[in-house]
Amino acid sequence: MSLIRLQDVNTSFENKQVLREAFLRLDPKDRIGLIGRNGSGKSTILKLVLDQVQPDSGTVTVEPGVRIGYFSQFSELDGKASIAEILDAVFMEIKDVEAELAGIDAAIAANPADKEMDRLIRRQSELFETMDRLDGWDYPRRIDTVLTTLGFTAAHRVCPVDALSGGWRNRAALAKILLEQPDVLLLDEPTNYLDVAGVEWLEGWFRDFRGAAIIVSHDRKFLDAVVTRIVEVENFHLHEYPGNFAEYVVQKQFRLKNLQAQFVHEAELLAFEAEGIADRREAAKAGGRLSTQLTRIKKSRAPRPVDEIITGIYGGLHVKDVLGRVRGVSKSYGDKVLFENLSFEVNKGDRIAVTGTNGSGKTTLLRVLTGEEKPDAGEVTWPKGPAMVSYNQMLAELDDADTVTHAVNSLPGSLAFSATRKSVNRFLTMFQFSEADLTSKIGNLSGGQRARVAMAQCLLSGAPVLLLDEPTNHLDMSSTQVMERALLHFPGAVIVVSHDRFFTEKIATRWLVFGADGAEPGAVHLREA
Repeated sequence: MSLIRLQDVNTSFENKQVLREAFLRLDPKDRIGLIGRNGSGKSTILKLVLDQVQPDSGTVTVEPGVRIGYFSQFSELDGKASIAEILDAVFMEIKDVEAELAGIDAAIAANPADKEMDRLIRRQSELFETMDRLDGWDYPRRIDTVLTTLGFTAAHRVCPVDALSGGWRNRAALAKILLEQPDVLLLDEPTNYLDVAGVEWLEGWFRDFRGAAIIVSHDRKFLDAVVTRIVEVENFHLHEYPGNFAEYVVQKQFRLKNLQAQFVHEAELLAFEAEGIADRREAAKAGGRLSTQLTRIKKSRAPRPVDEIITGIYGGLHVKDVLGRVRGVSKSYGDKVLFENLSFEVNKGDRIAVTGTNGSGKTTLLRVLTGEEKPDAGEVTWPKGPAMVSYNQMLAELDDADTVTHAVNSLPGSLAFSATRKSVNRFLTMFQFSEADLTSKIGNLSGGQRARVAMAQCLLSGAPVLLLDEPTNHLDMSSTQVMERALLHFPGAVIVVSHDRFFTEKIATRWLVFGADGAEPGAVHLREA
């Protein structure tokens, strides 16, 4: 019995096709990883299931009685209640049973008549069974475990949800849904705003979850650990691959090879047909033969090597060996020491991954490096001046009235002025910007598209140092992969804060680890990759 079924679903918005002939089944204990490019229709599928969007044709069926929990990276959780109060209310049925048990205890202590005593004991036994069924004996510990793992401090737990930042509100919404344990979980980027410990805890939580799930995520390592099946939204259709993300990669390669072989075969037939048409036309008038059609088709369709495009961009970017120095830098907030006596050099070719728990000081370090915050002690020096760009500043400062192409190409010192127009256009095409996208107003773009604009600005900025704070949060997998290849070829230095283990393990040459096990408060461990 399928819990959710999409049958021949077609969906469009403003005459733009989103899904075509989409088929999907979610069975009990299924864990589907839903992947695809930004704007491909992943969130639309979740909204179809939630009945927030209606298909143009086809059917979406949810089995009657199935309880669905939905988490979006843009949490709508709000109110004057604290997160502790909200989570406490999740267990209202258990609290009612507790209250009745307390009343029975008081009644038994009053030594009632035998008949009433028998009734009270029978009811008490029934309520004990109910508590066992609801796993209700230790729900306060379950609440505390979720909040502690997701990084909630004592102050966070008691302040109104309305007073929390967007990131903390997201975590609060995730905590609520996980504790509710519905039959089906719909999760849209659940690992955004979680540190590595939080993501690993969520992976462990899934091992005990008895329901089914559809998970939209770009976090490849998380998908690898959790899902039983990958569904990719590609060219309006859903393509299924059994197994986790690693198995998807192998199967997708095999599928593409088959498609390539099929394309070559079709191209040969078309070329043969074209030659026949040319031969017939020659009888009427002299004309050029199309004997080179197959070669032209293959050449026009063959994908361009990604690395060749990127090295063409960065070929003219020359940087010094030593780009910056951090000497004895310390930073505290009140009694909390974030880092103390931190020293390291930023050198040409460095890709420094900054990791650690939430609140340990990673983002603060980036702000100290940019000069947005002053250290309590020590100094940060950039021998050639602070010639760096911050992805997050770029993203925050995008002008809604600007066009994509102007935003990407008009920065002072941009590689768009030194590299050839052809190589820049090829890079932007690889980064999924179509000609129509380049002329679009930034204010009309989705969150993922805006993130791609800011990332393209950084990668083409010409600055010798790139500072990136959680850059994979709003990028789809294809864009993340292009970013990874660009960072691997980037001749300057990259300092990146990220919880995405797959990403950091791919690019890092050095690691700055905050809050390592057994370390003193404020100690940051620097190690080579």
